[in-house]
Amino acid sequence: MRIFLTAAFLLPTAVLANGGNDDAPPPKPAVSCDGAKIYDKKTKTCVDAQESSLESEQLYLAVRQLAYAGRYQDAQTVAQALPRDHAGRLTYMGFTHRKMGNVDLGMMFYEQAIAENPGNILARSYMGQGLVEAGNVKGAMVQLRAIRAHGGAGTWSEASLRNAIATGTTYNY
Repeated sequence: MRIFLTAAFLLPTAVLANGGNDDAPPPKPAVSCDGAKIYDKKTKTCVDAQESSLESEQLYLAVRQLAYAGRYQDAQTVAQALPRDHAGRLTYMGFTHRKMGNVDLGMMFYEQAIAENPGNILARSYMGQGLVEAGNVKGAMVQLRAIRAHGGAGTWSEASLRNAIATGTTYNY
């Protein structure tokens, strides 16, 4: 039984490789722009996220790409250009603040994201990973159960938090 439980926690499932919804690492941008600028395929130029007419999903992809590249400040600038009601806005503000060492502020953003949408399993996963980093495995387990309760079993969000709880290793995307 003990071996089964360990395997269940450590098994790098296909979900971890494929991701669930938009949970997987983002694709590399076709063109890398400096700062918080985003490549606009229409104009074939790098544009300022705050002043661009890019659709919210293009902005969100750029936020994810910048965060994945460790460009947290740039990711925050682009995230602020997302519509206020976009689920990724608060989630990635939390993620980037946590990764830059502003853990309490990051947790506040996660709490806001979850308050606005209790089914935001990505925010729950990142919050849980932050709790693991802080040594609060019980709190992380609460988030893991909530992910599953909101239909997130089998997603990258669930698998990455389950793995973080089992190993103490968290993710940078």
